[in-house]
Amino acid sequence: MYSLKLAKRMQDVKESPTLAITAKAKAMKANGWDVIDFGAGEPDFDTPDNIKEAAIKAIKAGFTKYTAVGGIDELKDAIIEKFKKDNNLAYTREEILVSCGGKQSFFNLSLAFFEKGDEVIIPAPYWVSYPVMVAIPGAKPVILPAREDNGFKITPDEFSDAITASTKAIVINSPSNPTGAAYTPEELKAIADIAVKKGVFIISDEIYEKLCYDNHPFVSIASFSEEIKKQTIVLNGVSKTYSMTGWRIGYAAGPKELIKAMTNIQSQSTSNPTSISQKAAAEAIKGPQDAVEKMVVEFDKRRKVIVSGLNTIKGVRCMLPPGSFYVFPNISKFLKKRFNGKAINTSGDLAEFLLEEAEVAVVPGEAFGGEGHLRLAYATSMENIKEGLKRIEEAVKKLE
Repeated sequence: MYSLKLAKRMQDVKESPTLAITAKAKAMKANGWDVIDFGAGEPDFDTPDNIKEAAIKAIKAGFTKYTAVGGIDELKDAIIEKFKKDNNLAYTREEILVSCGGKQSFFNLSLAFFEKGDEVIIPAPYWVSYPVMVAIPGAKPVILPAREDNGFKITPDEFSDAITASTKAIVINSPSNPTGAAYTPEELKAIADIAVKKGVFIISDEIYEKLCYDNHPFVSIASFSEEIKKQTIVLNGVSKTYSMTGWRIGYAAGPKELIKAMTNIQSQSTSNPTSISQKAAAEAIKGPQDAVEKMVVEFDKRRKVIVSGLNTIKGVRCMLPPGSFYVFPNISKFLKKRFNGKAINTSGDLAEFLLEEAEVAVVPGEAFGGEGHLRLAYATSMENIKEGLKRIEEAVKKLE
């Protein structure tokens, strides 16, 4: 008798909540609903023209074949120069791997580096895919809550106390998805010192590096010393900075032995990233940065409007985040309330209520290990932000 039995690991692998919310919002729009989408972690700006032109040029030149698995030298060299100029970090081509987006970079790392018996510390709230990708090779995600009253950042003491004999690494995402939190250089240095002392590797996800506000200084944790650099894998990409989400280019920098292992994993999965996207990414990194600066200015305006607007809604509390394009308001006062006899027990219930009653798409905080909160991406127009805030305020007044 025919029977399909999935691998046990699939019990821990669910659809990405952020992508699920975005897909549902798009489906509702297609069916005539006037949905305002705060769910997508995707800039609403177009990819800059010089980057698109580089891709068109590559197509016309016939640059449409396989490339080296780990990326073309032109792009690797651009990444190396970027690290040198922006982060005071020196890498060689053998220490760089270009992948099909930042997500694949982390996945390659997990498969190449983690195994059963390893523990990986993940501060919460976290990006939804970190725990899942750590667990797939059999490692244990150790969730370390970051307090809201500390700006959703862990302290050095909290990090130190979470380390055990099985701890292999910690994930640091600064600026953060979903909270927009960002560590100061002094805070990062304290974490780096503990990591060196305890022999813990750092996975530094720096995808939102360029999206900092209020003169918040960005520093890569790998840059503090040669010792911490040897223990750090830096993850970055072009998706958020250059509004190139669909181009699917991310990259990793780290010890060459680990990068080689990650490249071997990639050679057995996707092979090389798209040739055309690599040419576009090289232009993005090497070319003019004016579009990035303009985008950051606009995001900053939206950040202030959405935080101010959320804080005027009775029952909502929201910090002004120093980075990324997300806010993570505390909505715990709405939990245990009801609408038309139906209980709002979780952030997921509230997100469902807002989508159905207000036609506003948000992501529940429980997906990020931050129950009692919602994540809103302000990567949408100012008009949408103002209208969305108005709808949310009107909707929550209906809760009893």
